[in-house]
This record gives sequence, C-alpha cells and structure tokens, in this order.
Amino acid sequence: MKKVDLEKEKISKLIMKFAIPCVISMLVASLYNIVDQIFIGWSKAGAFGNAATNIVYPFTVIALAFALLIGDGAAALFNLSLGSKNKEKANKAVGNGLILLIVISLVITIFGLVFSKQILKVFGANPNEIECYQYAKDYLQIICYGLPFYIIGQGLNASIRSDGSPKYAMAATVVGAITNIILDPLFIFGFKMSVKGAAIATVIGQILTFIISIIYLKKSKSFKINKESIKLDKEVCKRSLSLGLASLITQLAIVIIIAVANNLVGKYGYDTIASSGNAYGVVTPLAVIGICMKVFGIVISIVIGVSLGGMPIIGYNMGAGNIKRVKETIKYILITNFIIGTIAFILFECFPTFIINIFGRGNTFEYLEYAKYCLRIFLGGIILTCITKSLSILLQSMGSSIKSTILALARDVIFFVPAIIIIASLSHSVVTMLYSAIIADVLAFITGIFLLRSEFKKEDKLCIK
Repeated sequence: MKKVDLEKEKISKLIMKFAIPCVISMLVASLYNIVDQIFIGWSKAGAFGNAATNIVYPFTVIALAFALLIGDGAAALFNLSLGSKNKEKANKAVGNGLILLIVISLVITIFGLVFSKQILKVFGANPNEIECYQYAKDYLQIICYGLPFYIIGQGLNASIRSDGSPKYAMAATVVGAITNIILDPLFIFGFKMSVKGAAIATVIGQILTFIISIIYLKKSKSFKINKESIKLDKEVCKRSLSLGLASLITQLAIVIIIAVANNLVGKYGYDTIASSGNAYGVVTPLAVIGICMKVFGIVISIVIGVSLGGMPIIGYNMGAGNIKRVKETIKYILITNFIIGTIAFILFECFPTFIINIFGRGNTFEYLEYAKYCLRIFLGGIILTCITKSLSILLQSMGSSIKSTILALARDVIFFVPAIIIIASLSHSVVTMLYSAIIADVLAFITGIFLLRSEFKKEDKLCIK
C-alpha cells in the first residue's frame, strides 16, 4: 500500500480496488446466517426452525460486535498511524488487536455456554413453545463452540484489508461461507440433523476462515506481529477501542432491535388479528422478523462494504492532512450507497412475496401477509438507513469516534427502541409497531447530515489555522 496510491491515484479507482473485495467479504459473511435460514426453512423444522435461529441470531451478532470493536478499531488506528508515518504505532495497533480478540472470544464463548438459558429468555424464547425452544437451545450450544474462530477471523479481516490485501481478506471469508453453503444441505437433509446440522456447518466454515486469516499474519506487508507489537499498550488499546466503538454500537443496535421486537411479539402476537380473522400468534412474527432482519443485513452489508472500502483512503489522507481528498472520497461513497438503497427499496416494495418464499414453502396466509407488512413497512426507510449507516463508518474513518458512536446509536437505540415500545404499547399490534422503523430512519438521517457537516467545519478551521 504505497503512499502514491492513496494520496494521488484516482479516487474511483481506489474505491473500486478496496470496496469490491470488501463488499464481497461482507456479503459472504452475512450468508453464514441467511443460508442457514433458507435451508432450515425448507427442512422439516420450517417456521419453528427459522424462529429458533432468529432467537439465537442476536447472540452471534454480539460476538461479531466485539470482533468489529477490536478489529475495525485496530485497522482505523493502523491507517491513521501509517498516514502520520508512525510505523511502531501501526504495528502495535494490529498486534494489540490480536491479543484483545483472543481474550474477548474466550470470554464470550464461556458466557454463552454457562448462561444459555438466560440468553434464550432475553431474546424472546418461550419454553411453552416446546419445539421452537428446543431448536433454539440446540443451535445456540453448537454455535458457541465456534465463537473463538468466528471472532478472531472476523476481527483480523479489517487489518488484512487495511494492509493492502482486500482480495486476501475477501478470500478468507468466502472460503468459510462457501464451505457452510456446501455442508448445510449435507448435514440438514443428508444426515437429517435439521437445525443442529446447520449449526455444525456454520462452525466448520468459521474455522476455515480463522485458519486463512492467521496464516496472513506471517506474510503481512505493512505491519509485523512480534513480541513488541503484541505487548499490550494502554494508550494504543484505548485509542483502538474508541475508534471501533461505532462498529460495536452498530452491531449491538441490531441485537437491541431484535430483542425488543421479539419480546413485543411474544406480548402482542395473539392480540393482533390478520385479515383472515386469525391471530398472527408468536412463531409466525418471530420467523418473519428474523427473515426481514437477515434480508436487511444483506443490504447493509453491501453499504458497509462500500464504506469500509473507503476507510484506508480516508484514514490515510486524514493523517496526511489532505481534507479535500477526504471529502471527494466521502461524496463518492454516499452517492454509491444512495443508489444501493434505492434498488433495495424497489425490491422490498414490489416483490415482497418472492423474497419471503425463498425462505421456505407451504407458508400460511397469516405468515405471507405479515411478511408483506414487514418488508414494506419495517424496511420502508431503507434508503435513509443506507446513508446513515454509511455516515457512521465514514466519521469513524475520519477519526471522529464520538460522532460516529452517536450516529451509530441514533437510529436503532435512541429513536427506534422508544418508538416501537410506545407504538406497540398503545396499539397492541405487531403490525402497527413496524412503523417505528421509518420514524427512526428519518430522525437518524437528519442527525447524520448534521454531524458530518459539523465535522467538516471543524476540519476546515484546522486547515485554516
């Protein structure tokens, strides 16, 4: 990753170089969960299995959140350090990040195994729904054993990408995901292991990604892992974690959304009557919301991939004091993500039945009706979401960890959670509560634009001085 590449080469060319492999990596990473959802939906477990994976999904997101907290933070500090010509600090950013990843992965794994019942309860599991609860219990236990490999593999991905090897980072993720896709039908249908088979296939794929990522550490371009770099430095760790905080919040926000939505579904699912005259119940909304979140995750993974692709360019030029080039990069990324959001909006509004039918057959009338509501309403503000999520990462890349964190919290925690609780409490409807997402999207978008403008004003004043 030469200086001339990031300081003088055409921005569109640089973004294509970094963003395309990054988008593929993020897309493939999101397939870990969505492929499980598809195959489970077509298995004998059906909607019960999909509801179960939706219950467990937030815990895997928590694991990813901590992986990105450390991984993205280390990568951001690595880029900023290279831009300011501080090679020693760049090495420590990656080395300290690796040690932190190992420690946190073990902590989360032990926590998941010891407190599995409490975890399932928090995310909406009901022991009275016997079949669904057992599937969720089986899935969670197996997934926990793969968490160390998952967390370390995903955490290292950002540093590999920032080291000028986006294709290698992509390959590490792709190999694991393809392995999962191949093994899913084998274990689920061939060995008749149902939900357990999906979990085992996922863990095997995660192990392969981990191995490939670890191998890279011996062939890195711009950093070295040695005794000095892995020796924990309080200031380096503090700075890395502050830069990665937005990534943590972004993922934890997903957890909060699902946890709140799942519990509200359990409370008001039987109070909400479909046009058929039957209540939606609990399992149907749980399964549908889980699928919508996975579809939502695909779109956001593309947006995040594009945004992360600009991270090395923005971080390096921020470190070098080239604000004009930073602005050009941000403009290009925002336009690209606006187009992505528009395409997604059209698909969700015009083809909801086609999308939901990918995840299983023989769905009931109530299932399909709620799925249409969920895709069209809950994801109705997807264009604004794409811009907001992108702005959070761009602010992170600029080194503005506080503003990035505020924006990461804004959409999903500050605005969405209060809105969905208030609307659901007043309406007692699992359909009406979906409008809270659009309200949150509008308010978060306004907040994001304000924070970006204030950051540019601050940087412009520094340039003048």
